[in-house]
Amino acid sequence: MKGSLTQPMSWLHTWCGLLLGWMLFAIFLTGTLAVFDKEINWWMQPELTDQAQSPAAAANVAQRWLMDNHADQTNWNISLPTERSPDLSVSVGERRRGAVSTQLDPVSGATVEPRETIGGNFFFHFHYTLHLPRTLGVWLVGFAAMAMLVALISGIIIHKKLFKEFFTFRPAKGQRSWLDAHNASAVLLLPFHLMITYTGLAIFFLLYMPAAVDALYDGDRQAYFRDAQPARAAEQGHREQQAAQGEQASREVQPGRSETTRGEGRARPASAPAAPQIALGGIVSRAEAHYGAGMIGGLAVSNPGRANAQVTARPVLGNRIELTKGEGMVFNGVTGELIQAPELSRTSQLTQRVMAGLHFAQFGGYPMRWLYFVCGLISCAMIGTGLVLYTVKQRKQSKANPHFLRVVESLNVAVVAGLSLACIALLWGNRLLPAALEDRQNWELRVFFGIWALSWLHGWARKPLHAWREQIFASAVLALSLPLLDLMTGNLTADSMRVSLSVSMVMTGLLLAWTAWKIPKAVAARKARSASLNRPVTGASS
Repeated sequence: MKGSLTQPMSWLHTWCGLLLGWMLFAIFLTGTLAVFDKEINWWMQPELTDQAQSPAAAANVAQRWLMDNHADQTNWNISLPTERSPDLSVSVGERRRGAVSTQLDPVSGATVEPRETIGGNFFFHFHYTLHLPRTLGVWLVGFAAMAMLVALISGIIIHKKLFKEFFTFRPAKGQRSWLDAHNASAVLLLPFHLMITYTGLAIFFLLYMPAAVDALYDGDRQAYFRDAQPARAAEQGHREQQAAQGEQASREVQPGRSETTRGEGRARPASAPAAPQIALGGIVSRAEAHYGAGMIGGLAVSNPGRANAQVTARPVLGNRIELTKGEGMVFNGVTGELIQAPELSRTSQLTQRVMAGLHFAQFGGYPMRWLYFVCGLISCAMIGTGLVLYTVKQRKQSKANPHFLRVVESLNVAVVAGLSLACIALLWGNRLLPAALEDRQNWELRVFFGIWALSWLHGWARKPLHAWREQIFASAVLALSLPLLDLMTGNLTADSMRVSLSVSMVMTGLLLAWTAWKIPKAVAARKARSASLNRPVTGASS
């Protein structure tokens, strides 16, 4: 029975891993980099400086700037300095309508104009959309995640001696070494692989499995969201009620007239009388008493300067394992009175939020981030060694199709080595492209995808061994010289976050250089061992 099950499971494991392994490697590598997406954002905008300003003081600075420049707007949005994003930015208008943010100096309130960049957000969005139209990308990534689960479960069935294989590694033995590396990395992080794959699917459960929600709510998705997020629905309803009451009062006082003030956003009716705005720094301090010091990521102010003003203080993602996106405390914008405190999540909502929190790794601070980052790299190693193992096995078989094998080898090089090279080249492009270049974000994208495309052409034109070594060595050179590039372009800054990224890139470059140096030595050792085994035995040697 075991033999009859192992053979089809082995076939399933091989082809799921091969056909979707390239996509899975790209998903895991960019997802691993997205663990530090905000830090990469910060590095890619060297014009921003860390002023070590407290969130409360920064909120007061932003309030003064908004009062001076956008006092007539109905909505203010303030992004406060946090541990991972020390910048201060403001915008006006509805947050979901693509409002343009303005960067401010957290101390002086002067405007800052950083360079346009796709930043670390690119890796985050690529991780779950593959830079395709959102719905198509999410479906493809979901299909790949299902294949990952199939490969993991079939791998568990195939490798019955998991504990023994975890402690088995025989270096410089060709196919055996690749298999040992693949098995060890898979067994070491098997719980992580299962968790990160399953939770990734759970995040988009409404897209992948909408039947239950559609049946319960007769296809009314908005009704589901209102039940799932009652606090946000109540807040929105309260705002709409206030607006309606204000407009009615305005008509009663001055029939046929409406006071309007024009700004960058829509004109505002005289919905309520003017009233002094409470200092937003006090709101931040009160919200920090609930969430913790430094845990307030932003403020949303509705109807500023009016008697019906409200301030919503939103926590940073990561104040606990439950993902708190959309949660906040609502205060009266004139008196500072607490209007609405965050409600405890219901069981079903808590389950889904914890699933999302486990996947996004926003909790636990930098120790947890580094743990996820290392686990992500080991996961990439598992997928990469599995892809290489297939070609190593096929080369030994006389029936292998050489044309198909050539395509697989070139794709292996392009996806594993070439994608790594493209990611580092993106950082170089950020520094080499002129800061004032028009359409600069798209030029950064062209650098990334251009280098990635060239890596495939190089992998096709060169022999696999040479292509692997040359692309890994090129990645090592770019990573090691990144701090020098910063110095040459005048962007070398001394803040701890950017220094940490530069040090991490140097360590990555050293690891890549060691890998490129070991490749020909490992191949030479394997050839020498094969030659010795095939040498005929002589009488003298016996």
